[in-house]
Amino acid sequence: MVCKTRRRFKATTNSKHELPIAPNYLDRQFSIDQINQVYVGDITYIYTLEGWLYLAVVIDLFSRQVVGWSMAAYMKTHLVNDALQMAIGKRKPGKGLLWHTDRGSQYASESHRQLLKQHGIQQSMSRKGNCWDTQSNMSCVLA
Repeated sequence: MVCKTRRRFKATTNSKHELPIAPNYLDRQFSIDQINQVYVGDITYIYTLEGWLYLAVVIDLFSRQVVGWSMAAYMKTHLVNDALQMAIGKRKPGKGLLWHTDRGSQYASESHRQLLKQHGIQQSMSRKGNCWDTQSNMSCVLA
């Protein structure tokens, strides 16, 4: 008989907050015809020699390439803002870019919404508790 050890689950989304939630403009339309039209973002965690680190990624939905990322020992708004700012600096998307994420408090925060407004980016969030709305995000991260 072999005992199976339980893996510890680390939550990466806190959607139980009173912050504004953006509509789901992406609406599972994952077929995009050019770069810099839709970026998707998510947070995952990685165990390293330093302990658990959180990784925020920004993926261009057309090219399926990671265009921005940030890693930290904490999961605060600064983590996702840094990843998005890397993508903006690297790709320089025009106004009207759609930014789709889950409903996590980092993405719904005032400072994140201000960053989007500053760059003319339209925010889109998945439906509550629906991982399929952001499946393109994590399939790239975990691949």
